Amino acid sequence: MHPKFETRAIKSTENTFNNAKPVSTPIYLSSTYERNADGSYADNLVYSRNNNPNRAIVEQSIAQLENGKYGFAFSSGLAAISAVFQSLKSGDHIILPDDIYYAIKKLMEQVFKRWNLSYDLVDMSNLSAIEYVIKPNTAMIWIETPSNPQLKLSDVKAIAEIAHKNNILCAVDNTWLTPVFMNPLDLGADIVVHSTTKYFGGHSDVLGGALVLNNDKVADKIKDIQLLYGAVPSPFDCWLIARGIQTLHLRVSKQAENAFKLAQFLENHPKIEKVNYPGLESHPQHLIAKSQQNNGYGAMLSILIKGNEKKAFNISTKLKYFTSATSLGGVESLVEHRKSVEGPESNTPENLIRISVGIEHIDDLISDWENALSINMS
Repeated sequence: MHPKFETRAIKSTENTFNNAKPVSTPIYLSSTYERNADGSYADNLVYSRNNNPNRAIVEQSIAQLENGKYGFAFSSGLAAISAVFQSLKSGDHIILPDDIYYAIKKLMEQVFKRWNLSYDLVDMSNLSAIEYVIKPNTAMIWIETPSNPQLKLSDVKAIAEIAHKNNILCAVDNTWLTPVFMNPLDLGADIVVHSTTKYFGGHSDVLGGALVLNNDKVADKIKDIQLLYGAVPSPFDCWLIARGIQTLHLRVSKQAENAFKLAQFLENHPKIEKVNYPGLESHPQHLIAKSQQNNGYGAMLSILIKGNEKKAFNISTKLKYFTSATSLGGVESLVEHRKSVEGPESNTPENLIRISVGIEHIDDLISDWENALSINMS
């Protein structure tokens, strides 16, 4: 029987290259997968919300790089963070850093407060302060190291020990350092969090998040949340993130090298009040960075301008090679006046500028800051 045009249009475009072995991984855009004759599914591929080859590659890769057993990819960093909080039960208490990514505080107040999750903000550099706020219902200590945007460091090993002594989970946001510079699971953390939008993607063209852990019980909860809430990345997003992972080490190593040199220049500039960068010996927790990080200090820094908010904002707009934009981790250098983004309730100093250093030539980056600061000498 010769099928009609409409049928041929469908059947003639089916994949017949099952034995092909492309060097670059294809993008598997299919939302669903054919069942075998016995009702089973090849490679356990059922539906793209459940699993997808591109997502599986990303999850396995990030888990391996973080020395973890389970990896879970999400549609954004906040989706990954939300999954962690959703794994807790109503009435649980969380300890958060006082200098935490501002969207997490909004998430707690505007969403998870309705779940009856409570929290305390603590200076994570003070171990006694952490122990002081532990309650009978404390379920998790959340660490950002370096913190966003003031680059405070937390002693992951020491905090994880405090957590486990009190039967509490320890989660670490490792977005800024990536597994190139730190592996929190090796330091005792239970959960590692990433916004793969940043360094894993590396080109400011994809949103994503990821969780890595070894705990079987928690992993089961996260898997259910990932499947049933459906906040999963698209195959194309996963393909972009996987491509970014291939050059991750090269990019972040160069970015960190540039960041260190820029931090040294800015620290000695008369118009800069303070430079927050863990690689500088002047950083109050420089020794912690040396002890828990793998031969690098990351590519993020923040500075305090000598002046008010208006002057700091104006300087951020005078740069030629630093684009004034939110986010970080891309190959291009970005700069942002954080207080104006976070709002009046933020504790970020009004004269702080956050800097994400890219892979441009360091001489051009330093010259750019030299020029921008000279324009605002008055």
